[in-house]
Amino acid sequence: MSKTIITISREFGSGGRSIGKSVAEALEIPYYDKELIKQVAEKTGFAPEYVENAGEYAPGKSILAYFAAFSGRADVMGGMNASDFLWCMQRQVILDLVEKGSCVIVGRCADYILKDNPDAFHVFVHAAPAFRADRIVRLYGESEKKPEERLHDKDTRRKVNYKHFTGREWGRCQNYHLSLDSGVIGVEKCVSMIVELVRSR
Repeated sequence: MSKTIITISREFGSGGRSIGKSVAEALEIPYYDKELIKQVAEKTGFAPEYVENAGEYAPGKSILAYFAAFSGRADVMGGMNASDFLWCMQRQVILDLVEKGSCVIVGRCADYILKDNPDAFHVFVHAAPAFRADRIVRLYGESEKKPEERLHDKDTRRKVNYKHFTGREWGRCQNYHLSLDSGVIGVEKCVSMIVELVRSR
């Protein structure tokens, strides 16, 4: 029996996380974002905060990475550094979740990890910088950095991390079945399009 596996990759501020959650609700299937982070944290011994942020930092480049190297479960790391160990455990958690049944997974290089899974449908959500800058200020408030700088920093981290572990270019249309501009289409319409396409497969 085939499953419905949807991966959502997204530019920061594009609404990809909200879209993924709404798609899961519409299809009545599990949604993995924070729950995935929790499971990886339990398996690795890393703090959830580190697991959440590590996927957006170039391996070994952040202060967090050095602290995490000493907070993980050294007995099971097998000589790997913190970022490589986290990647391996994260990959296994994703594979285990998919084995259980249909689901929506946001981020975590899930599109690459499940690239050969025939049940997987990969989506990339993006939008113009102005739309995303306005959205992050409305959702997360102001910060010391300008919204445009926050967008650039987050997306650059994701690009570097994705390239390091997958060898592919983050956001390249050939890596996904569907690429959506949420700023033009609208978040709600993106949800309905994904649901319709998945149901018609």
